Amino acid sequence: MASTLNLGAAPSRHDFAELSIAVVAGLALAVTAIFLFAVPLAGKMTGSRDFVAYWATGQQLVHHANPYDHDAVGRLEHSVGLTVQGVLLMRNPPWALPLAYPLGFLGLRMAAILWSLLLVACLLVSVALVRAMHGSPPGVIHWLGLAFTPALICLTMGQTSLFALLGLVLFLRYHSVRPFLAGASMWLCALKPHLFLPFAAALAVWIVVSRSYKVVAGAVTALAASCVIATLIDPASWAAYTRMMRAPNIEKEFIPCLSDALRIWIWPQATWLQFLPAALGCLWAVWYFWTRRRTWNWARNGSPLVLASIVAAPYCFLYDQGLAIPALLDGAYSTRARWLLTALAVVLLAIDVEVCSVEIVSPLYLWTAPLWLGWFLLARAYSRDAAVAAPQSVAL
Repeated sequence: MASTLNLGAAPSRHDFAELSIAVVAGLALAVTAIFLFAVPLAGKMTGSRDFVAYWATGQQLVHHANPYDHDAVGRLEHSVGLTVQGVLLMRNPPWALPLAYPLGFLGLRMAAILWSLLLVACLLVSVALVRAMHGSPPGVIHWLGLAFTPALICLTMGQTSLFALLGLVLFLRYHSVRPFLAGASMWLCALKPHLFLPFAAALAVWIVVSRSYKVVAGAVTALAASCVIATLIDPASWAAYTRMMRAPNIEKEFIPCLSDALRIWIWPQATWLQFLPAALGCLWAVWYFWTRRRTWNWARNGSPLVLASIVAAPYCFLYDQGLAIPALLDGAYSTRARWLLTALAVVLLAIDVEVCSVEIVSPLYLWTAPLWLGWFLLARAYSRDAAVAAPQSVAL
């Protein structure tokens, strides 16, 4: 039997916090649904999303061509409607190539529809699992996860961060009862490893201390299998990926995150500065785990680690911040301050409005990642009894 968490009696009526969540989430989800339905029917709009990079990568792989060939990928993308200058290259490591490979057998529109459905499923399952970890309480608080602006941007753009979100949630849910599965799910997180550096540092120490080697076995098995498949598909992909990531235009590209802003502000040519916050974050993560190792609970203690990993990431776009959903829902379910829920709904509405007028590569989005961490810490400060609020990792 799966144990659940008693979060106390549900509100007897829908208060202003729940009304705010319902209104903001309803509007955001409605607009997103209209967009996703309209894109396949709107001429070349499908080719104007980031998804086209994964489709073009699949096309290159199927035709035994270099998936990281700047010129060839660019010609494919612009032929199907990419309107921005330059080329959108798939920057995930080569072990992600098996994910893009099937897209090469499909036309752009059919591939986009199936890809969108897969991303929607990742978001729905992730939020459902997080809610279940908190005892499936009634109300609309979980709508904050479903309508979380970075996640919806990831969905509309066709990015892969929602796959990483699912991997994170699966680990949090099953690490204690199905450790091999939990470890294998970390392959999804490895699609964007730079977003999990402090989290991974604490995870490594936890594995040694708790002797959770089945988690390692699952992770190694999944990663090794994907590496073998990627090599079979394209043996030269590893060298091609290395050349692409060392290209000067990538190193000089501005990304609206604190680490990149720090490098540009202090010493633009010093790429290592961009990794300094992550290195310091790893040291803090090890200390954070070690001081709590006797009472460690990944579902609860993992929330600050995830948020710190997002803030300290060497590069992180707004759509990558969908990884904050488990932590924010943790804070939302555990806090007794209803006004904090209203505040979070208002913030999401503000970002929705900003996205409509400001490109996501703008430095005007530097405030979002620190805000999630600040909001979470405030929610924890107003939390209920820790014994009541801590979610459990249990079997379904």
